[in-house]
Amino acid sequence: MSHNAQPFFPDTHAGVPPTYEMLKEEHEVAVLGPPQSSAPVTTTVINIRGETAVPDHIVWSLFNTIFLNWCCLGFVAFAYSVKSRDRKMVGDVIGAQTYASTAKCLNVCALVLGLLLTITFIILFVTGSLMIPQMVRQHGGY
Repeated sequence: MSHNAQPFFPDTHAGVPPTYEMLKEEHEVAVLGPPQSSAPVTTTVINIRGETAVPDHIVWSLFNTIFLNWCCLGFVAFAYSVKSRDRKMVGDVIGAQTYASTAKCLNVCALVLGLLLTITFIILFVTGSLMIPQMVRQHGGY
């Protein structure tokens, strides 16, 4: 029994130590071999329309509905956001964009109005302007 090391693929990469990548490629070629038939290759192309991302602002609308619902703007924005999501599910991208734009405008208005009214209330409370009932009771009102 001879203990001489013989390369698996003789005459390939002489003088270069074999690496995993080279052996893997050579093994695939050896296993697969040349094409067995000369039949024409048939290909099928399917065009899939990419989904257009239309933000429906539903989370923002829900936040405005729960926390900053001055004049019910948050609730109305939430209704338009749901309509936008419904239009998007049906495939009406233009309708979804229209409802989403309205919802965004209502959300901005609700956020700005809510912040202004909240800050105004805090300022009036801190400065004592909301202490009117207490002042009336002290000066003999009612």
